[in-house]
Amino acid sequence: MNILDDLKLQYRLGGIAMRVIYWNIACFLISLVFFYSYSGGGFNYPTWLALSSDPNIFLFKPWTFLTYAFFHASFLHLLFNMMVLNFASNLFLTFFTQKQYLGLYILGAIFAGVAFALSFYFFNISAPIVGASAAIMAILVAVTTYQPLMGVRLMFFGNVKLWHITAVILVLDLMQFRLDNTGGHVSHLAGAIFGFVYIKLLQNGTDLSKIVSRTLDFFTNLFKKSPTTPFKKVHKNYKKPTEKVTSRIVTKDKTQQQIDEILDKISQSGYDCLTKEEKEFLFKAGK
Repeated sequence: MNILDDLKLQYRLGGIAMRVIYWNIACFLISLVFFYSYSGGGFNYPTWLALSSDPNIFLFKPWTFLTYAFFHASFLHLLFNMMVLNFASNLFLTFFTQKQYLGLYILGAIFAGVAFALSFYFFNISAPIVGASAAIMAILVAVTTYQPLMGVRLMFFGNVKLWHITAVILVLDLMQFRLDNTGGHVSHLAGAIFGFVYIKLLQNGTDLSKIVSRTLDFFTNLFKKSPTTPFKKVHKNYKKPTEKVTSRIVTKDKTQQQIDEILDKISQSGYDCLTKEEKEFLFKAGK
């Protein structure tokens, strides 16, 4: 199995968090080809991808309230964001579903984008932004709000509470608020506020992520072919054979049983613990 097949298998089995990370990396690689200025040494994102706080731009490009959250300004920007996203995702998905995760990521990005757009009026900021930081903050603050006292083990620091980590990140954002990238810090804090509000509403019985999941389900069903119902021929004299009373336990075939065992192994020890033969078996079974 080559590296490409390995990546494909991780994408299929990694769940929504792994896919969001892959989407961010893919967008960065695409932008590296099309939008990187090799002479100037930086990215020059077009107005139809980056989110601008100028109403003359964003009012005619509403999709940028989401697209900006999948592009990054540098490799280090991407690397740091994906590390924090992976950390926050694993914690969030311990308690919540994958649909809630995707819904929070998208809604957090949109809410933070709106807050950034309003900064044009309150802080006189007219600049574009890119980055998943705001959506990531929504996920991190959401799980922190739900389980603030969860213990997390950090290298060099040992065991700390989850709220300690989140608090440090928020304080750093506040300290840099008026120094540089004010618009970016506005979106970060707005994402954090949305994550907090999301959990509080969820605890009161309102799941905002259903807005996203229902919208995606609508478009998925819209373009999905409805299965044709085969013509059923009726036999009047047909007598239903007597059903044997047997055990209700259905025995899985050998292949499915082996797949289940490998998936259990992944859930317990991670994908990297698989042998080369097990990875190849999963890849062939997934075709």
